[in-house]
Amino acid sequence: MPSYLSPGVYVEEIESGSRPIEGVGTSVAALVGFAQKGPFDEPTLITNWSQFTATFGDVVDGTYLASAVHGFFANGGGVCYVVRVGDGTEPSTKDAGNAVGAVAGQSPPGAETRLGPYAVKPRPGAAGEITVEVADAEGDDPPSDVFQLIVKRDGQVAETYPGVTTKRSKENVATRVNATSELIEIRESGHGAAPARPEPQTVVLAPAAPAPTGTGALSPGVYVGDPDRRTGLGGLEAVEEVTTVAVPDLMSAYERGLLDLESVIAVQQGIITHCQLMGDRVAILDPPPGLTPQQIRVWRTDRANFDSKYATLYYPWIRVADAPSGRARLVPPSGHVAGVWARNDASRGVHKAPANEVVRGAIALQTQLTKGEHDQLNPIGLNCIRSFPGRGIRIWGARTLASDLAWRYLNVRRLFNYLEESILAGTQWVVFEPNDDALWARIRRTVSAFLVNEWRKGALFGLTPEEAFYVKCDRETNPPESIDAGQVVCEIGVAPVKPAEFVVFRLSQLSEGSGGVDE
Repeated sequence: MPSYLSPGVYVEEIESGSRPIEGVGTSVAALVGFAQKGPFDEPTLITNWSQFTATFGDVVDGTYLASAVHGFFANGGGVCYVVRVGDGTEPSTKDAGNAVGAVAGQSPPGAETRLGPYAVKPRPGAAGEITVEVADAEGDDPPSDVFQLIVKRDGQVAETYPGVTTKRSKENVATRVNATSELIEIRESGHGAAPARPEPQTVVLAPAAPAPTGTGALSPGVYVGDPDRRTGLGGLEAVEEVTTVAVPDLMSAYERGLLDLESVIAVQQGIITHCQLMGDRVAILDPPPGLTPQQIRVWRTDRANFDSKYATLYYPWIRVADAPSGRARLVPPSGHVAGVWARNDASRGVHKAPANEVVRGAIALQTQLTKGEHDQLNPIGLNCIRSFPGRGIRIWGARTLASDLAWRYLNVRRLFNYLEESILAGTQWVVFEPNDDALWARIRRTVSAFLVNEWRKGALFGLTPEEAFYVKCDRETNPPESIDAGQVVCEIGVAPVKPAEFVVFRLSQLSEGSGGVDE
């Protein structure tokens, strides 16, 4: 208590009866996979695509982490943590891009070579000495801007691109090469108007950077990691902001034979276990590539028979135009889906199911689903991605992998994560306060004020706050033995909104004079 020793006016600051609770973030993703360079097993905060490429490198053939990160930001994601893991072919103390040292006097592996207004480099893993030749177009009196590009490996012609041009068209040399070449990548080094065609010449490219592939077996423990050593998923335990976990390069390891299907399922179970133990994040799982609707149904029910309210599964894979080459390829959908979640949270709120949303960057699907096929997949928790004429490619499902009907919908799980973490962070002031009726009343006011705001946002079901939630913290929840144990127990009940998954309009035909709409 302050001391008043002389007459006068005194001004004091006192705390109000309740303290505001601020909602926590809901859309911070963690993406785990292979990269061209960068730190191993260290969660790295990334806020844009340029920052990712500066830290971890560009898209690498045979891997999906970079495509997932690009899709995350393209779909509205703002913040993610990237964890680079080793692929079992080299010690994790070395960067994949440095596996082959540069020879004195030569360009480093994967370096670009000038070719007129273009920069050319070999694709990662391309073997042999690669040369690129610019030659005049064949035929009588070809246009001045048309030429042919010849790619040779070890002196033998490997690829030929006749009739290419520098103009912005489907015959553009960069467009043609990047879409089909297995040996080189090419990019225009400037911007603006179409450049002049390169003069006839031949250039020898630097050695290719090694592809992050190999024949060595990869242990599931590389992904699951060790919490004590902060490796793999274990390193994410110390990052409290993470709310979503995806491992797109799990399927890269499967495609390359580094993991068998049983190991893939073991890693996915490890991801789910990580999310369940943390209690504040949800796993986005990818299916194996190339499965038909019938095969994915069998795989889900017989092999990946997960039952968890902390995991979701999306099908099928999507075809995207990779950055920066623009070459179309199939990728697992988890990174793009994480971005859609972030966009949905920002525009509508975490309580709204992240479905009926366009997948930005997706130009096609690996499998075009029919309604009958979707009818078989939706009840087993597969969130399908569908293509609709005139409406684009959209996520058309919002379920978890839980058999418990109370946790069937993804937005319910994520809403509870949000409410729990927000209340936890916003009531830390309660610790060591006098445990009496005054404290209980302050807790009730604080939590109730937060839940009223969420109800007004449409996150809770009910016409009035009394229908939407209740907060109980009194002598009934805090008997003398609980007080003696130093505990404060506050019981909270909320009624979450659930999505209108099945919209039914019942129409009937009225005969003349049988009735109608009242005026």
